[in-house]
Amino acid sequence: MLIRISLIVAILAGLATAGISFIKVKEKIDTVKNERNDWHQKFDKTDTELNTTKKDLAKSEADLKQTKGDLAATAQERDKAVDESNKQIKRANQLNDELTKTKKDRDDARAELAAWAALGIPVNQVKDVIAEAKRLQAQTEAQQEEIKILTRANQRLTNELAKYRDPEHKVFLPASLRGAILVADPKWDFVVLSVGEDQGVLEDGELLVNRNGRLVAKVRVRSVQKDRSIANVMPGWKLGDVVEGDAVIPAYPAS
Repeated sequence: MLIRISLIVAILAGLATAGISFIKVKEKIDTVKNERNDWHQKFDKTDTELNTTKKDLAKSEADLKQTKGDLAATAQERDKAVDESNKQIKRANQLNDELTKTKKDRDDARAELAAWAALGIPVNQVKDVIAEAKRLQAQTEAQQEEIKILTRANQRLTNELAKYRDPEHKVFLPASLRGAILVADPKWDFVVLSVGEDQGVLEDGELLVNRNGRLVAKVRVRSVQKDRSIANVMPGWKLGDVVEGDAVIPAYPAS
């Protein structure tokens, strides 16, 4: 009987020891599982960051390639603008020479007409001289208009060339330039101005918008037409809503 009781006690003690060991082993297993899960999470995160870095690197390489291409294209445009500007200057000088000669021919014809009139030259000859003087006058006016056109074109090319050389270049507009807002879009912050190429407006020129002598905004010209231009309200310069009828003057008037 005593032996049986001893065996039962021994068995119970063994079972208790086994239970305690099982609990400890289970705790270790749970710890290992948690460490494994943490490692997997860190691995997945690292792998995701690596893929993102690879994508960013590929994009940066593509952007660099695009930038190199844009720089090459800009250099070509600059060289083209320089060449065109030189051609316009040469043509303008040629027209000035022709204009000077035309004026001289006109003045000579007028002097000759006066001399003939004083000498009693026949009327039919005087009419021919008058017709010739009118023709020369018309030619002079046409050449003057062409010079104006070429001068504006040269100013435009000079302005574009200056932008390539210095992105902060300020575009000077005629000091006498005065205009008004024809259309204003507050949603997209663009306006239509009542002045254009004929009044001396140049692309990227800046104008101050005022109402009753109070500064409202500052706009930069984006597109120029014969007697109209389109401009955008410059960020940081919008002190109030731009409305139709507001006056505009050059921000940087030419001296």
